[in-house]
Amino acid sequence: MVIIHAMKYHIWTSGCQMNVADSQRVAASLESLGMQATDRAEQADVVVLNTCVVRQSAEDRAYGRLHALRPLKERRPEMVINLMGCMVGVGGNPALQQAFPFVDVFSPPADPGPLLAYLNERALAADIRRHTEQRHAWMDGEAALAAGPRTGVTAFVTVVEGCSHACTFCVIPYRRGIERSRPAPEIAAEVRGLVERGVRQVTLLGQIVDRYGLDLPEPHSLSGLLYELHAIDGLQRIRFLTSHPNWMTEELLAAVTGLPKVCEHIEVPVQAGDDEVLTRMRRGYSADDYRRMIERIRNQVSGVAIATDVIVGFPGETEAQFRRTYDLLEELRLDVAHLARYSTRPGTVAARRMQDDVPEVEKMRRFRLLEDLQERIVASIHAELLGQVVEVLVEEAQRPGHWRGRTRTNKLVFFDSDHVSPGDLVSVRIEWTGPWSLKGSLDSLPNSASAAALTPAVSLRRQAASG
Repeated sequence: MVIIHAMKYHIWTSGCQMNVADSQRVAASLESLGMQATDRAEQADVVVLNTCVVRQSAEDRAYGRLHALRPLKERRPEMVINLMGCMVGVGGNPALQQAFPFVDVFSPPADPGPLLAYLNERALAADIRRHTEQRHAWMDGEAALAAGPRTGVTAFVTVVEGCSHACTFCVIPYRRGIERSRPAPEIAAEVRGLVERGVRQVTLLGQIVDRYGLDLPEPHSLSGLLYELHAIDGLQRIRFLTSHPNWMTEELLAAVTGLPKVCEHIEVPVQAGDDEVLTRMRRGYSADDYRRMIERIRNQVSGVAIATDVIVGFPGETEAQFRRTYDLLEELRLDVAHLARYSTRPGTVAARRMQDDVPEVEKMRRFRLLEDLQERIVASIHAELLGQVVEVLVEEAQRPGHWRGRTRTNKLVFFDSDHVSPGDLVSVRIEWTGPWSLKGSLDSLPNSASAAALTPAVSLRRQAASG
């Protein structure tokens, strides 16, 4: 086998965590050939743009990046440019090929196969052929991911690709295709490979991750997958996103409660707090349904943190309807609210049948109101942690002796220490809180915190696991 030690690649990623997971898969594929990463496109032999089109702003950034690459390609015709992701879509996009003839490879989401096949055709290495046998949407996780270098402490793992729900505002089903779950053994092999490379936390991804396995020949479930991954030695934490209110089952909540490695952190979008807007969005639940679900989660999962998504300015949204969304967020006091202004996505039901009639200045006003509200809510939630000891997974050093990590509930924590390393689990006493992060001091050496020093939820879960 010929290894391409001298060649470099650069990946630019836009969009959601699923795109990040796709980029990790492409990187692992290229690194298994001996290529090295560079953070500068002008130094790369292969440049990959992994694109998002969920919002117009994301699509505009991708176009801007493409235009910026053109002069590089003109100076270095041998450079390989690969455009992939939702901008290309599962069915391809002939208009892009006409608009950007200097792009060498167009790849659908999650599939590095076209790029590897092109590299084979270019004869960049005589032995690349054995790496180009790709499945429809995924490479074999054990073969690709275990071959690369250490990726860091955390990693995203896609477990279900595409979506068949088809909310009226969402372009994902048209760009990523119908819902397709990966077999559990393949996912477990990928996670084991990541753990061998130093990963200590994985986040399982799906457009509706709760529906994992329902389309497999032998139906599986997300809760069942959590139990399987929980048994992997060396894996310390498991997260999953994004959930859907209609698929938040008792079985899944029982897995979150009963498995010590599964974090008390659930992301379940509401999108709007008005029933008429939710109906036009084709979400399949009411605002009261969402309220009851939040209450059920909080009653069953001690110390849980809940994140949500909200779209303001959806077609036809009145001031009164927006106020119901505002009131819902104020009432529920969720830990995170990912806010977005509605933008028309070509091909969606909303684009075909609804008029984008809320002015941009009004969308921004509503966005800012929710932003200010959520900042106050989160500042108040975080203030309750002052003086408490929390378990933190150390992720990386900001500078020598100054570290960042996250709690089980996904709170960002900064602390100082000369005695920790990435991947350590430490106890940190919180000494300062703000709306976006926490600061504290090390309360114990790595991995030596007593159960009594941890938060009540963690202590109880560890006692249950040992009993």
